[in-house]
Amino acid sequence: MIMRGQKISDRYQIIKAIGEGGMANVYLAYDTILDRDVAVKVLRGDLANDEKFVRRFQREALSASSLTHPNIVEVYDVGEDHGQYYIVMEYVEGKNLKDLIKKRGKLTLSEVIDIMLQITDGMSVAHDSYIIHRDIKPQNIMILENGLVKIMDFGIAMAMNSTQLTQTNSIMGSVHYLPPEQANGKGSTLQSDIYSMGILMYELLTGKLPYKGDNAVEIALKHLKEPLPSIKEELPNIPQSVENIVIKAAAKNPKNRYADAREMHNDLLTCLDESRENEEKIKLPYKEITEEAKTKQPKKEAVVKEPEKNEKKSKEIKKEEEPKKESSEEILARQITKNDLKKQNKLLIVLVAIFTFLIVAITTIVVLIPALTTNKEILVPDVTGYSVNDAINALQNAGFNVATEQQQTASAEIELGKIVKTSPLAGTKRTSGTEVILWVSSGDPSITLEDYTGKNYLEVQGALKAMGLQVRVETRNVDMEKYEENAIIEQSPVAGEKVAEGDYVTLYIPNINVYPDFTNGDYTYEDVVAYLKKYNVTVNKREKEDNSHPAGTVIEQSRIAGSSIQGNTSITITVAVKSATSEEPDDTCEESGLC
Repeated sequence: MIMRGQKISDRYQIIKAIGEGGMANVYLAYDTILDRDVAVKVLRGDLANDEKFVRRFQREALSASSLTHPNIVEVYDVGEDHGQYYIVMEYVEGKNLKDLIKKRGKLTLSEVIDIMLQITDGMSVAHDSYIIHRDIKPQNIMILENGLVKIMDFGIAMAMNSTQLTQTNSIMGSVHYLPPEQANGKGSTLQSDIYSMGILMYELLTGKLPYKGDNAVEIALKHLKEPLPSIKEELPNIPQSVENIVIKAAAKNPKNRYADAREMHNDLLTCLDESRENEEKIKLPYKEITEEAKTKQPKKEAVVKEPEKNEKKSKEIKKEEEPKKESSEEILARQITKNDLKKQNKLLIVLVAIFTFLIVAITTIVVLIPALTTNKEILVPDVTGYSVNDAINALQNAGFNVATEQQQTASAEIELGKIVKTSPLAGTKRTSGTEVILWVSSGDPSITLEDYTGKNYLEVQGALKAMGLQVRVETRNVDMEKYEENAIIEQSPVAGEKVAEGDYVTLYIPNINVYPDFTNGDYTYEDVVAYLKKYNVTVNKREKEDNSHPAGTVIEQSRIAGSSIQGNTSITITVAVKSATSEEPDDTCEESGLC
């Protein structure tokens, strides 16, 4: 462990530890040369003497340093100091997606699409260079306050055309996002990252992991054998085009997945288009691993130990065919044995009969009686759009019990107070008497924006945040004479548009410190001096003959109107003066005869 205040390579001063990983510890440090905060990843002391780990650690730096993209954490420096191998990276201040999911549960559809577009955009650059991340999970995805996503920790990334340092059956990365081919001991491909991104998108949409278990082995087996749970059962209103992306990305068979991150990114770009509203559920062209496993396993046991039985039978036949001379004592013993065997056979027949009776009785009790007495399964009726009372009557008439407490859920399609869905879902089979929970619409979750122009941005910002919206405030250089300080001059989206909770709204306010247009005829030199005095700007005066403007008015300025005002600078103002030529006849000229 490196201590606070310690310097690495006499440059990076450690401020504090900010994380620990399987291979390295991460510290917040101050770059004393470039005057900035950085993240320094230092290889753990117990691994620094392992040549294989050192090579892998150095490979991480080389592969990551070749990637330049706004959605990938930048690598600044790589080195070794007194046996400590380190990587210096961009310091990202924000929260990771896992913390966001724990805090909020599932995210809104627009948030998920925005996040996945950024992740796939960044991963496209990696895949173009044949670099596989191999550890895509929400803990390795940072999200900044402004919504920018950063992919972290290419710690186990590897170039496909480089020497593979890890064993093919070693499991690296989190098992919850582990591709089936890695769980099965095979190597990683670009499609391995696609699978992990598919599982990540499932978790962002539902707030849940698709596969859970008591240990890593159990979860890995589920990735191999169990089909992906339906997102539509969790989120009935989600577009089929969105679920199709998750189904394709998280397919068991890599042939069914996207070829690379860029192909997945392009699909995400259009998934919410009107042209894909009626898209049907995707059908995967190749067999999934689960189907192959089911067809392959039973055949292995069919031929087990058959040759041994045949050998035993042939030996017994040979023994019986061989003539054997018996003494009188042996003949007597054989007769006694036969009598004993007859008695034993009778006893065996009785025991078999009793055993058979018991099997029949147990089967009747366990299987037949419950089958005859258990209620038949019936379909849960579809009560979507019903009032609560009508839904209760319909479900009770069908033979179901209805929970006394209803659940609330927002819906843009179902009006306030009507049924959005049931749990169990409509169309599923359940036994008579099963309790059904009603999900009642709490109304349209979207927010219609008002016209905020002219209002104080601080008040509007607070109101929008209270509605659950994200707010960005940006400045624009305008003529301050036309606007009040802190007044909103423009907004995006515009008034009347609908936004959902978590969406961004941008408010534009005037940049206070900008030069106005002093040449509009309203300013004199004295006016300019008075205006710029508060900004500590020196005003230089220049006169120019100009009969087209009133004398004393400003006709030129050295600083462009709308440019930012900087303190302790100067500006040159050109003021109009009358021409020296007089309009009256010059008497001297006439007297001299020179006119």
